[in-house]
Amino acid sequence: MTASSPTLPPAVQRVVETALYVDDLARAVDFYRRVLGLAPMFHDRRLAAFPVGSSVLLLFLRGSATTAVELPGGRIPPHDGAGPLHIALAIEPTSVDAWEHWLANLEVEIEGRTDWPSGSLSLYFRDPDQHLVELVTPGLWKNY
Repeated sequence: MTASSPTLPPAVQRVVETALYVDDLARAVDFYRRVLGLAPMFHDRRLAAFPVGSSVLLLFLRGSATTAVELPGGRIPPHDGAGPLHIALAIEPTSVDAWEHWLANLEVEIEGRTDWPSGSLSLYFRDPDQHLVELVTPGLWKNY
C-alpha cells in the first residue's frame, strides 16, 4: 500500500434492503400484511418490497432472481437464498405486551422471548417459510 492509499474504506451508513426468499409470494405478502401491518410499495410476480422505517424488506419468490435482470439503467446480478433466515425489526419497549397479544390473537406462536442484560427484549416467531422474525426493543446493540 502506498502512502496515498486509504487504509479504510469509505463509511457504510445503513442497511438499505434486506431480502428473504419465499416459496409462495402471495402467502408471504399476506403474512407480512396481516401480522406486521406492512403494505408493499412495489409488488410484481417475483418480488414484493415493504417499507420498514428507512429500510426496505424485499420478499423474492424463491428461484425468481437466479438470472440477471437487464434494466435501461444497468444490470442486477442474480441472487437467491435457501433455508430459514433471520431478520430483526425494531419495536418500542412500550409495545411488547401489545405485540404479544396481537401475535396470540393471530395464532402466531412466539417461539422465544429473550430479556437481554442490556435491558432490551426480543420476541421471536416464524413466517410461513420458517424464517425467524425477531421483534426487538432498543438497547440490544451499541448502535441500537
